[in-house]
Amino acid sequence: MRIAVLSDSHDHLERLAAALDQMASAEAVIHCGDLVAPFVVKRMAAALPQIPIHIVWGNNDGDHQLIGRVAQQHPAIQLHGLVGRLELGGWRVAVVHYPDLARDMALSGQYDLVCYGHDHTAHQEKVGACRLLNPGELMGMNGRSSYAWVDTQKDEIVIVDL
Repeated sequence: MRIAVLSDSHDHLERLAAALDQMASAEAVIHCGDLVAPFVVKRMAAALPQIPIHIVWGNNDGDHQLIGRVAQQHPAIQLHGLVGRLELGGWRVAVVHYPDLARDMALSGQYDLVCYGHDHTAHQEKVGACRLLNPGELMGMNGRSSYAWVDTQKDEIVIVDL
């Protein structure tokens, strides 16, 4: 299964559109938080209407109620709250915004993949048998705009710069 993972889009619509264009072949999409505004959910759903999109809250997500109402209008969007626990491509996947929580989840041995964001730094490593992944920031505030592809069949993670 090919999974696109992004985080920290922070309303940057130009970079979001560029990334979504490249995600048309994804079988699932994960957003690790900091969408910021409800229109980001709407843009994701419009660009990828048939692809399951899993979203967790970040610390900068504004109006949770309105984001939730927008998400409910799109059957492919699943808003998980603070933590997402999924099975994708035969992998046990956890999604959370915060790095410390992500590392603890990876160390637990319960997951094959743990995705996180928050610190705006692309990072991947093996923690025991678990893959710990931060796709980096989509917004490009620190000079690098990135997201990641996870291929569960190839057991491969690739970080993509926009």
